[in-house]
Amino acid sequence: MQKYAYNKILALTIISLSVLCFAPFIGMHILLPINVAHDSLQRQIFFSLRLPRTITAFLAGGGLALCGVVLQAMFRNPLAEPFTLGISSGAAFGAALTILLGLPSILPGIPMVSFGALCGALTAIALVYGFSKIHRYTDSHSMLLSGIVVSFFFSSAMMFAQYVSNFRDSFYIVRWLMGGIETFGYSQIFILLFFIVIGSIIISWKLPEIDLLLTGDDIAQSRGVNIARTKALLLFAVTLIAGSIVAQCGPIGFIGLIVPFIARSFFTINHKVLGPVAFMLGGIFLVFCDTFSRTIFSPVEIPVGVITSMIGAPFFLWLLLSKRTNTQRGIF
Repeated sequence: MQKYAYNKILALTIISLSVLCFAPFIGMHILLPINVAHDSLQRQIFFSLRLPRTITAFLAGGGLALCGVVLQAMFRNPLAEPFTLGISSGAAFGAALTILLGLPSILPGIPMVSFGALCGALTAIALVYGFSKIHRYTDSHSMLLSGIVVSFFFSSAMMFAQYVSNFRDSFYIVRWLMGGIETFGYSQIFILLFFIVIGSIIISWKLPEIDLLLTGDDIAQSRGVNIARTKALLLFAVTLIAGSIVAQCGPIGFIGLIVPFIARSFFTINHKVLGPVAFMLGGIFLVFCDTFSRTIFSPVEIPVGVITSMIGAPFFLWLLLSKRTNTQRGIF
């Protein structure tokens, strides 16, 4: 059985590498390797546009899926995802505020909209954890409810920012909220990779404790897990990953909901394996969605967040209706 699981992981790794190799050649016009090698224009398109975009999509999809795995284990709820705690709304408001105020970039290489989105995400998670600590409740249900409140607050603030903005800024905000993998060159990839690596290291360190969190806070604490510290570190790691992704790509929903469920169903519920598996599946999923979004109606490009929402909304409803079945199977 263990050998069979490793074979599936090896096959998934090969598929991930294949997707990263072949997806950049697909677009409004199919690029051939021999043409890329000999044509300077096609070479520039490939290495400056398509390859960075594919890498960004893979990192963003993998990061969101990994965050979904962590949050669903923390809350013991298959409906939890990276934006449950208001991370998306906080990042969206931070981006909208910087657009509305027209703030100049203060960090070289980082657009002010991205910096504002990351600050908004960190503020949202700080508020959630702060509300929980004020009443000395850090259990899953209390933090989840705090996240919902913070999410509604930032959503309302964002709508107010849209209302008072001019037509140009309002259009920019709406377009950013649709999500999209739009990058040129590799500078943004290195920034995104930096935050994902830091968050992934923290999550990898806490993977054994994540398995214990599934058994319940009382049992996990009896086995030596510091519940408050572990949840604080995991929330910080999730915010770094999800916040940096939202800052770069805008809000892209449902990946953290769909992919962890598929990973648990077809691979394992052991988080030492589930984490890397979900990351690869999430990367593959978003690369496919992004490729579809820029080719189906080319030369018109559909925001990739629209595609993931069209897939994720029916899946969310189906998952909600089948939640009782998942519980009986022992997933949560």
